[in-house]
Amino acid sequence: MVVGEFTQKRQLIIAGGGPGGYNAAIRAAQLGMEVTIIEKEKLGGVCLNTGCIPSKTLTHAAAAFASLSHLNEMGIQTGEAGFELQTFKEYQQKTVSALQKGIEALCKANKIEVITGTATFMSGNRIGVDSGHHYEMYEYEKAIIAVGASPVLPHGIVPVEGKIISADELPRLQELPEHLVISGSDYIALETAMAYRNLGSEVSVICEDDTFGLDESIFKELHRVLKKSKIKLFKNSTLLEAYSSETNVAITIQSDQEKITLDASHLMVSGESRPNTKDLGLEFLNISTDKQGFIMVNEFGETNVDGIYAAGDCTIGRRLASKAIKQGKVAAEHISGMNTSFNLALVPLIIQTVPPIASVGLTEGEARQQGYEVKTGQFAMGGNGFASIAGQKDGLTKMVIDEKTDLLLGVHMMGAGAAELIQAGTTALEMVARDEDIAYPVYAHPSLSEAWLEAVEHAAGKAIHIPPARKKATSRS
Repeated sequence: MVVGEFTQKRQLIIAGGGPGGYNAAIRAAQLGMEVTIIEKEKLGGVCLNTGCIPSKTLTHAAAAFASLSHLNEMGIQTGEAGFELQTFKEYQQKTVSALQKGIEALCKANKIEVITGTATFMSGNRIGVDSGHHYEMYEYEKAIIAVGASPVLPHGIVPVEGKIISADELPRLQELPEHLVISGSDYIALETAMAYRNLGSEVSVICEDDTFGLDESIFKELHRVLKKSKIKLFKNSTLLEAYSSETNVAITIQSDQEKITLDASHLMVSGESRPNTKDLGLEFLNISTDKQGFIMVNEFGETNVDGIYAAGDCTIGRRLASKAIKQGKVAAEHISGMNTSFNLALVPLIIQTVPPIASVGLTEGEARQQGYEVKTGQFAMGGNGFASIAGQKDGLTKMVIDEKTDLLLGVHMMGAGAAELIQAGTTALEMVARDEDIAYPVYAHPSLSEAWLEAVEHAAGKAIHIPPARKKATSRS
């Protein structure tokens, strides 16, 4: 290894080129800063290379495959359809490569320096970069840590390539699982389960809770859809053991009442992760972290060390690209002197199942736990005109509202268009909207958005397309 002869000076160094890192870099460059990204692999991070984009390419393909029966219903003859995994993987990689080249072009256009190598912080505002054949030392004025996190398997579960894997390893599977068992209580578990089921795999899901953290009404509808899809769900169960042979994986789980043994072709585990900070040299900086090593930051993205910021999955909170992007931009703006901040109380959650699920704000249960007197309104997508046209009648829309003030507390949706419509709910909550603010506008017809109008009017007893509740008969004396 060749060692550089002197320490080079940089204005802003960003460790990590994922969503948090490259968004911070471009925003800082827009504000006139000289920016250097240090990335040990490829720009785009886990989200682009093994997470968000590959997984959503899979869910999109699975949803398209599942929609073919509706095309036949409408008289569009598609012939005998099949799924060719290798062709899909080529499309998946082409999509990732195109987006990656786009990020590279944006960095070049914004005159951002990109260094490939492993970063290690040292004392005195210095950071070393090991590129494998060369080692350079840099001195920075400010730094942003955006190194992400990696999934870890539960204690006692040993990974086996192509058989017992984490979610990030799914894009490397070379075969369509015959029977895929998924252990996880998060959105990744649900997306993976429904995608592979729609593509023809037998699927079982081991869930440690009984709602996947969703509003109770949404989960009730989800449970119905999972049952209709013939996805086996083991609620309130824990993965105990998994052993792989050449042909199968033997899995033992603990349910509420008994131990259950499953025989599968593949096991995927989703949920727990660890920040990629082990060899980053944080001990030289004395940065505050929680017990798992996730970095603690304030509303500006600042750590407890002056001049050091952090963004994304390596910080405390949900493992979402949307969180990383917001934190990265705010950190760049705060470094440049702008008075900006972020609040992660209203981060929308999107689950690309079939149909998709989207949620923002409080669930009904959470609102009641926080002391609100709650009224709710909900509308089944089967009563929506456009959903009927599209043959996508599963799902519902639900509004959670404060009974005393009429303030909107949460929006939850399962159904066609949910992933796009939820942003209107996020905006409404950010603007402290009341139920009348949702009900007042004129809604396009026919449209999926009309489900929102019906849901909020249902809370006030004014929904047009919901039959009135039956009155209980009273006996005459």
